[in-house]
Amino acid sequence: MPRPWLTFLVSLLLGAGIVLTWAVMTWPPRPGVHQLVEGIWISEQIQPQDLAALKQKGFHSIIDLRPDGEQRGQPSSDEINAAAALNGLTFAYVPVPLGEIPDSQVDSLALSLAVAEKPIVLFCGSGRRAARTWALSEASRAGGLDANAIRQALDSAGQSSADLDPAIAARIAARGSKQ
Repeated sequence: MPRPWLTFLVSLLLGAGIVLTWAVMTWPPRPGVHQLVEGIWISEQIQPQDLAALKQKGFHSIIDLRPDGEQRGQPSSDEINAAAALNGLTFAYVPVPLGEIPDSQVDSLALSLAVAEKPIVLFCGSGRRAARTWALSEASRAGGLDANAIRQALDSAGQSSADLDPAIAARIAARGSKQ
């Protein structure tokens, strides 16, 4: 004799399992990506095998801010570039060393962001340098966000920025002299 409640329960559990599996496998793509502003996201270290999932999620460009050889076992920029090309993603390499962010790299990131097709993922080891370099680049950009909006973007992506406030303010103030 059929037990409708048992059939219903099994169907419910199977359905929930399928939905949970789909949710875990599809978003956020591994690695964890966090949106800074529309079209620009940050991530911790990306592996070559992650690029197919990022492409599937609609990303078009990858910018690597992590210097080659920074840590044992990290893929090189050439490996990421090759995997990006295989997945139809554009790639830029703007290595930013640990510690103070050089102005040259802030400018290089600004150029890369200006030409890269969005949405873009910026990455480094933890996402911190990527977020901080973006913040300085955004503060320097003519027509860029104000200091509060930059701070909110960093905060919403889980990144701290209080120590950058003076540098962000100085770059925003210098915008007028560049025009």
